[in-house]
Amino acid sequence: MNNLSDYKKFHNRAEVAVKKIVERIIRTGKISPEDHNALTYTVLIDGEVSDSDRRQINRIFDYIQTGRLQLVDW
Repeated sequence: MNNLSDYKKFHNRAEVAVKKIVERIIRTGKISPEDHNALTYTVLIDGEVSDSDRRQINRIFDYIQTGRLQLVDW
């Protein structure tokens, strides 16, 4: 049971990290390859993409599609 508890704590921290990365990207209005790598690593670190992570990633796509987010240094 302790292992499950540890996993949930780890997963919750990863979700918080994903949200912070996405919020920073949206706040700056730009996403670089480094931002992409950090986001990808953080999302996939625990081996699964949660619904919460998926929603955050979709925010990035929405901002790109509506022209509110620029791709820089690609």
